[in-house]
Amino acid sequence: MKQPNEIKLLHSAASYCSICERCISDVSKKLVAAGAAPEMEKRIIERLVKEDFVNESRFSRSFANDKFRFNRWGRIRIRYELQRKRIPEELISAALDEIDEEAYQASLSDLLKDRKRTVKGNSERDVFCKLYRFAVGRGFESQLVVGNLKPLFKGDYAADVYE
Repeated sequence: MKQPNEIKLLHSAASYCSICERCISDVSKKLVAAGAAPEMEKRIIERLVKEDFVNESRFSRSFANDKFRFNRWGRIRIRYELQRKRIPEELISAALDEIDEEAYQASLSDLLKDRKRTVKGNSERDVFCKLYRFAVGRGFESQLVVGNLKPLFKGDYAADVYE
């Protein structure tokens, strides 16, 4: 198999990074798929970092903001996805700290109210549990979810979800 040209791979990787924010692991996967040798991959990534095509701090902030605003994910899910991309913990924490707490609370509240209209259940307790599982699956903290669900229901079903 023919070895790919390093200059061509560098240009294609720079183009790939110019489209939107990328992290090192995304670029690395792309280079490996293109057939780059490990040493070549390392040199290309170092050059991209040096020339600021790849900036993991900028990526983590952008990723956290976009996933919160557009996908309506919670902090737990965002943290997990950033960890999967091998972003350092201090950058993850900094990115999550930039999420506005009031907007976070409002987003969860709106998400639960919208979802409550469409969820069907045999009882109010059943709907409560379904909404709880839905919000926790989106990555919101369980105590926060219960706190936002309580005003939406007459009964206190919080103990049911922790069983």
